[in-house]
Amino acid sequence: MKIVVAYSGGLDTSVLLLWLKEKYNAEIIAYCADVGQGDELDGLKEKALSTGASKCFIGDLKETFAGDFIFPMIQAEAIYEARYLLGTSIARPCITEDMIRIARAEGADAIAHGATGKGNDQVRFELSANALAPDIKCIAPWRDASFREQFPGRSEMIAYAEANQIPVKASMKKPYSMDRNLLHISFEAGAMEDPWYDATTEADREMYVLSVSPEEAPDTPEYVEILFEKGNAIGLRHANLDAILSELGDVKSTGRQDGYALLTPYGVMRVLNLLGGRNGIGRVDIVENRFVGMKSRGVYETPGGTILMAAHRDLETLVVDREAMHIRDSLVPKYAQLVYNGFWFAPERVAIQALVTETQKTVTGEVRLKLYKGNVMQAGRRSPHSLYSEAIATMEGGEEEAYNQDDATGFIALNGLRLKAWSKVNGG
Repeated sequence: MKIVVAYSGGLDTSVLLLWLKEKYNAEIIAYCADVGQGDELDGLKEKALSTGASKCFIGDLKETFAGDFIFPMIQAEAIYEARYLLGTSIARPCITEDMIRIARAEGADAIAHGATGKGNDQVRFELSANALAPDIKCIAPWRDASFREQFPGRSEMIAYAEANQIPVKASMKKPYSMDRNLLHISFEAGAMEDPWYDATTEADREMYVLSVSPEEAPDTPEYVEILFEKGNAIGLRHANLDAILSELGDVKSTGRQDGYALLTPYGVMRVLNLLGGRNGIGRVDIVENRFVGMKSRGVYETPGGTILMAAHRDLETLVVDREAMHIRDSLVPKYAQLVYNGFWFAPERVAIQALVTETQKTVTGEVRLKLYKGNVMQAGRRSPHSLYSEAIATMEGGEEEAYNQDDATGFIALNGLRLKAWSKVNGG
């Protein structure tokens, strides 16, 4: 038997890699997707091979993740339960798609993942796999009674890893479960399981990876301007952008346009993550409703995504027709729920995305933002497709031929007709 295992090098996947090999007497192929988790990938291939994998593939999905998954979701303004920017949720279909590609290329019988039987990720992985490769079996060790009996908690997994000389970062002092990618990093489990636990205290500041606290952010505001084309950010303008690109190292401008440095989707996210992180932007501590039915608590850092979402929405207010925006907005909760629950490849998400794409045809222009101590403040927007007319909107008279204030009398009378009728009958 040949199994492709979704492998991160963390505690759970390191343990289950060896466990699967022993249980199924199988050839194990480790697969890790590089979706922007940075130095977490250092030494990953060597670790997988030393743990028992016959091969280890690392898929470079950074640009794919940014351009084909994050950006379409930003266009949809998708936020789950009004607070969660879906950082983990949106990475799963991207990872599964490439994992299936490897499984087919290697002639694997099954894929396996380390998602627990209580979480959302098991659903996201397997629904994506069902849509892409219904003939390939999915193995979920956490839903195997023998696996749970051997590992009833993280302490047993840590002990197993130590006994088998598998290096892991988790400890009983801080047994957080962490998931990082280009869009965010999440912290769950351990102390996080107490919803009254304060994750902003001095003792836990070292937990955070992508951002400083708002209290520790600079006392001087920082400005950034974002250039959009058809709903996608394509360039940035910042007083010290050259220095920022030099600091990042792996991001290069692809050209210049009207004073903006043109960047790939990955480049945009990298720069905005840096700017947001150093200004204390994008932290959220929430209790959310998991698809499987329970509530869970998580702490998230989403610096760049928070900035990009705010900029995108601001430009939309200038260029998207009111009724078109309202229809799109009415679908945001459903779209976000589909992403959260693992239905990225489902026909209904694809259909909503088509509507979203139609609304983005005029979302071209510039947005200026002020970043300051955890806040993203709108500081200007302009577009060749602007629907805003100062001549009409001005309080200083304006164009009577475009808007005759006398017309408002009939407008109000007709809209008030049903309200008067209801009140007369019901004694309001």
